[in-house]
Amino acid sequence: MFLRQESLFLFLFFIASAGFAAPAQKSFSDWQVTCNNQNFCSSRNTGLHQGLVMTLTRSAGAHTDATLRIDLGNMTTAEAKTPPIAPRLAVDGEPLRLDLAKWQETPHHLKTSDADSINGFLEQVANAGAITLAQGQGNISLSGLKAALLFIDSQQQRVGSETAWIKKGDDPPLSVPPAPALKEVALTNPTPTPLTQGELSDLLDYGTWRMNNSQCSLDPARREVRVFALSDDKALLLTGCEAGAYNVVDLGWIVSRQKPFAARQIRLKLPFKPGSGNNELELMNAGYDENNKELTTLAKGRGIGDCGVATRWRFDGQRFRLVRYAEEPACDLWNGSASWPTLWVTK
Repeated sequence: MFLRQESLFLFLFFIASAGFAAPAQKSFSDWQVTCNNQNFCSSRNTGLHQGLVMTLTRSAGAHTDATLRIDLGNMTTAEAKTPPIAPRLAVDGEPLRLDLAKWQETPHHLKTSDADSINGFLEQVANAGAITLAQGQGNISLSGLKAALLFIDSQQQRVGSETAWIKKGDDPPLSVPPAPALKEVALTNPTPTPLTQGELSDLLDYGTWRMNNSQCSLDPARREVRVFALSDDKALLLTGCEAGAYNVVDLGWIVSRQKPFAARQIRLKLPFKPGSGNNELELMNAGYDENNKELTTLAKGRGIGDCGVATRWRFDGQRFRLVRYAEEPACDLWNGSASWPTLWVTK
């Protein structure tokens, strides 16, 4: 009887744990952690790294699905003449011990998904100050690493289990709850009938009228009207409205394709509360990906686009629903928008 009750408790615990995961993004000294709604977590060093970055990723659940990589420059910008990094890595001035048979190695990149190698590496560096490159620039500050790893353990409910990185215990791997079920945002009409020339002309005229009657500060010479087919009876209308140095705020409407036009302004609402505390999202640098049938936004933290927020939204027949949210708070020349860490994913 007791065993049946215990099994029932564990089953209900897993159901409750797997139902929802709140996205989180935090900084601990020189380390940044992002965990998405699947409890997939990534962490990397930020700050004055001089192009030398260590990244740890880990999926939720009992399995040891983790990856550790060290990169000098991103995948495209490392200087070709720079000597290989593996033999030059040092922790607090002492050579870093690596069993390279367990690592994928190229001159400027190291990567392993071997659990023992990752655990051994973390034991070497967790209480150290920095990883550097002998005879070259590059600095991985380890200040905040242990706190970042503990945050991942806590977020994935590993504390006290054999799989924890920091506060290990005797709990078996199966005590760690699995990833929540992946949410789905289905396309109601993946192949809408293309706009006819007449529809397009009428909608552009209507969009120009809406643009001219909206309270927008954008120079009229920079304003633009864009129209896309959403379904057989609805279209997406986008117009520029406000502008800063490197961002344009757009206005958007869901519009009927036939006269008399009926329009409803688009409001983008996040299904979670981001670090800013505001889950109402502006249509910043908005676009429409016609291949994937997704509305996109890109809010740049600065002109070169190495930090900011990128989102993708799918029309479900009534409104746009979030399918991907990525945010890079660290403006340190490391990530382009395509590889910013994700806080929300769907299928």
